Amino acid sequence: MNELYIQNTIVIRSNASNVWELLTQSQPTIKYMFGCKAITNWEIGSPLLWQGSYEGKDMVFVKGIVKEYISEKLLIYSTIDPNNASIADIPENYLDVHYIIDKTDSGITLTIKQGNYKTVAQGEQRYNESIAGGGWQSILEQIKTIAENLNS
Repeated sequence: MNELYIQNTIVIRSNASNVWELLTQSQPTIKYMFGCKAITNWEIGSPLLWQGSYEGKDMVFVKGIVKEYISEKLLIYSTIDPNNASIADIPENYLDVHYIIDKTDSGITLTIKQGNYKTVAQGEQRYNESIAGGGWQSILEQIKTIAENLNS
């Protein structure tokens, strides 16, 4: 099998609607995505920009394209760091990010999966750097805290 993905999962005591809003609305993403807001219309094929501020200047830290959008269930988008000059900004070097929401009796399970590192430039290095940083776990924990606090 020629696939290499990072996958993190967390159980959140909240409803799918609250979590979906945290994943897809610009203002909530600032709270857990390193100060970046998601700028897009979420239509398939549309650009997605993760915009934040660095040294007082607005900049795009990550960009991609919306690939799939099933409200409160599944979101897939491609992603690349446009500021990483060592990787060509071409579709073949973009990773896919999957947000998967599964409803449970006590809330939801949110899984974030990113890859395929086997098919992109510097894939092994990018994979190892992501694994060393814990993958998406710290972001998932922040989303969980925010979502569960909405319930109280």
